[in-house]
Amino acid sequence: MQTPAALHPRPAPTAPTHRRHRARQWLCLVFLSFWVTGCASLPSAVDRPVSMALANPMETRLGQLVQARADKAGTRNDSGFALVGNAELAFTSRMTLIKAAQKTLDIQYYAIFADDTTERMFDALREAAGRGVRIRILLDDFNTSGKNAQVLTLAFEKNFELRLFNPLPGGRGSMMLRILSNLKDVARMQRRMHNKIFVADNAVAITGGRNLGETYFGQSEGTNFVDIDVLAAGRIARDLSRSFDQYWNNPLAYPVQSLMTAREIELLKPKPAAASPEAPSGAPPPAGSDRPIPAKNPTPAPNNATALPDSTDLSLLTWTWAPSVLLVDQPSKIAADADDVAEAQETAVDGLLQLMSQAKTDLLIVSPYFVPGEVMMGQFAELRRRGVRARVLTNSLASNDAPAAHAGYTRYREALLAMGIEIYEMRADQESTVRSFSWGAGSTGGSKGSSRASLHAKVVVVDGRLLVVGSMNLDLRSKLQNSEVAIIIRNRVLALEATRMIEPALTSGAYHVERVNGKLVWRAPQGSGLKDATTEPDVSMTLRLLLKLIGPLAPDEML
Repeated sequence: MQTPAALHPRPAPTAPTHRRHRARQWLCLVFLSFWVTGCASLPSAVDRPVSMALANPMETRLGQLVQARADKAGTRNDSGFALVGNAELAFTSRMTLIKAAQKTLDIQYYAIFADDTTERMFDALREAAGRGVRIRILLDDFNTSGKNAQVLTLAFEKNFELRLFNPLPGGRGSMMLRILSNLKDVARMQRRMHNKIFVADNAVAITGGRNLGETYFGQSEGTNFVDIDVLAAGRIARDLSRSFDQYWNNPLAYPVQSLMTAREIELLKPKPAAASPEAPSGAPPPAGSDRPIPAKNPTPAPNNATALPDSTDLSLLTWTWAPSVLLVDQPSKIAADADDVAEAQETAVDGLLQLMSQAKTDLLIVSPYFVPGEVMMGQFAELRRRGVRARVLTNSLASNDAPAAHAGYTRYREALLAMGIEIYEMRADQESTVRSFSWGAGSTGGSKGSSRASLHAKVVVVDGRLLVVGSMNLDLRSKLQNSEVAIIIRNRVLALEATRMIEPALTSGAYHVERVNGKLVWRAPQGSGLKDATTEPDVSMTLRLLLKLIGPLAPDEML
């Protein structure tokens, strides 16, 4: 009897054969991309029903609780805040709002990644939808390919509405295909909705730097993002909802049903790993398999996801009532040409820069991607001329998940140091937890020691009295390409709390970059046992060389 060919795999190809095979694959991809580019387009006639945030939050328990807390505080301020620098609290606070919502949940994000952590959140959302909560999810379209396209299935469930902002036609099978199939319109592909808003019953909201996914909640076995959010209640939550409605009802927001069918999304689901011929029937799947484990043999969820509690008591948080202003870009920024945006000078980043320019004594900046550009460099020079101390915490090359952005930053690094700006670059390898922003202060309980840290928080503290928490980086992409949102809070207590979160990172979790005899030196963190470095620390020579090659090529606004 002839043996099935599947049991006798062909030998691995030789190097020349393998190279020819890879070349054919690339040619096929390029050909396919040109074919898709020529065929794909967005629908012209779209049914986009207008809907608005809950008109009267006082109809809900959350609205009543917010009012009761304000009355108890005896405050004249109409908005309350609590900082969230802990990844566990970032997750549980969102879960708590989902479980507490009675009428509406409005969720707006740049990216939602399909993984075990977000699936727990989706289960809670389904339960909320089952009890009649209206759920609107507005998602930027760039990351909705491959595995992450499965997030879109929520659009076809009861009481869910899901719209994609500035969708890209075609190429949803993988990120590579997505980029290739939209090369004809790179400018449009670059402009993304970067806002992050989570509002329950138009009464309590969360905004800040985090997207939704395991890397934002300290659950990844690889890199985890270190971030800061703010819980906001009262009038500022209603301001965030109004912003959400502007984007939701904009012509650039497409209901998922106008772009894909449920069947098309199902076909994008990753295929389960094939079982090994030698594996006995009923045996657990190999490590990394997508095949579900039988119910009779349960195991903990991967990536330590079960370590996160399902909720938290938000009433136990210290709420601070303070004056506040919402900084948010108009949806039209995404449709505008970058040159038009630059001339208008009305972006959220412009508002932040104007606020920074008013600093009198001290400026503390946390920005993972820091590409100042000439205008911002002029502002820094003026601040230093007036004697303002300016400190910047950003990513090192090792901790940066976007090396191209680091290349843009290095164009300005020496000039910043020369004018007296204090620069700190985060270390990727942290000895303690990356679940809390201030790991250097001895925080406990976090991700596995093997996890790497990447800075993702976007925070500015001005003169120890003004605090800004939001989605924007201090770079030209945030200023000219992306839409952004942030809250300005005038309160010394909150500004001091944020500073206390950040300063341990400066001393214990980051390299202090200095110029010594005309050369850069990376001073190792206190007590780290590491030596100072004279080149980008903790990275290979190959990456350093790549940085020098790509650094001069791309314009600042694309980094």
